[in-house]
Amino acid sequence: MIRLDPATASLAVPPAVPAWALAADGASSDADAAFQAGAALASLDGLARAQPGWAGAWRQRLALNCAVASMRLAGRAEDEAALRDAWHLRPAGADPGPAGAIFGAWRQLALQPPVATPERLEKIVEQLGLHWDVTALADLCAEFEKCAAPQRPAPFAVAAIAARVVATRADAELLAWWLADLALAQSLRWPRPLPLLMAQAFGPAFRTAAGGGKRIRPGEKGFERAVCVALVQGAAEACRLTAELSRRADKLMAVTPKLRAKGAGDVIFLLLNEDAVAGSLVTKNLSRFAARRLFERLQQLDAVRELSGRPSFRLFGL
Repeated sequence: MIRLDPATASLAVPPAVPAWALAADGASSDADAAFQAGAALASLDGLARAQPGWAGAWRQRLALNCAVASMRLAGRAEDEAALRDAWHLRPAGADPGPAGAIFGAWRQLALQPPVATPERLEKIVEQLGLHWDVTALADLCAEFEKCAAPQRPAPFAVAAIAARVVATRADAELLAWWLADLALAQSLRWPRPLPLLMAQAFGPAFRTAAGGGKRIRPGEKGFERAVCVALVQGAAEACRLTAELSRRADKLMAVTPKLRAKGAGDVIFLLLNEDAVAGSLVTKNLSRFAARRLFERLQQLDAVRELSGRPSFRLFGL
C-alpha cells in the first residue's frame, strides 16, 4: 500500500509573488527593490518551511536550474540534459565528472540545514572545482556568520557574503552564489536552503542599462539592489514551479491505487523526492524489467514525464 499524508501531499492554493512586485518597470529605488524582495520572500516563506510530499522534487529541480547556470559561469557547455545524465545514469558511487560534481554541490545545498562549517565548505569547494586553504575556509565561515547576523536584512546578508567571497578570491564566484543561498536560508531561519540566485546570475536583474548590459558581479556598484530584484524573480519562478509540480504530484498519487508492482512505493517515493529517476532503476523489491514495465504504466496513465527524449537510458520525473 502506498500512503502519503493528505496534509502534506499538496497545497490548496499555491503561493505566488504579488503582481506589483513583478512590475515590468522594476524598482525605481533601492528602497523599492528591498521592499519588493521582502514581499516576494514572504510569498515563498511558508512553502520553504512546509514539507509537502513533492518538496524534494521541487528543491532538486531548483538545484538543477542553478547547476545549469553554473555551467556558463564555469565555462562549461553541459545543459540540463547532460547534467541529468551525468548524475542519474552513473553507476552507484561513481564519479559524476566535473559538471556532475557541481550539480552535486547544488543538490547538497537543498538537502542540508543552512549551516557553514569548514568541513562542509571543504567538500563543497572541491565539488565546485576550487582549491581553498582549510584555515581560510575557517575564516570564511566566521565571515559568513557575521554577514548572516539576525540584525542584517536577508537580501543584504546575501549580497554581503557573495561580495566577501569574490573580494577574497575573484575566481570563486560559484562559491559566492552557493553561500548566498545558504545565507538567505539562515537569515530567514528556513530549515533548508532553496537554490535560487545562481539561476538569476545571468538574467536581467544583474544587467546594467548604462553599461550596455554588462553583468554586475558580487561587490560591484548596484549589486545589493540587483540581488533584491533577483530574489523577486527567483521567488516567482520557484512559486510557478510549485504550482506545476503540485498538480503533477496530485495526478501521480491519484493513479497509485492502479499500480500493482511490488516495488511501486519505492518508485513513487523517488519521483516525489528527485528531479529525475532512471528507468533502469533496481531496488530490493523491483527488478530492472519490472521497473521498465512500471514506468511504461505510469506513462500510459499520464502520471510521469519522460525527460531524456531517448528510447533507451530513459529518465522520468514529475
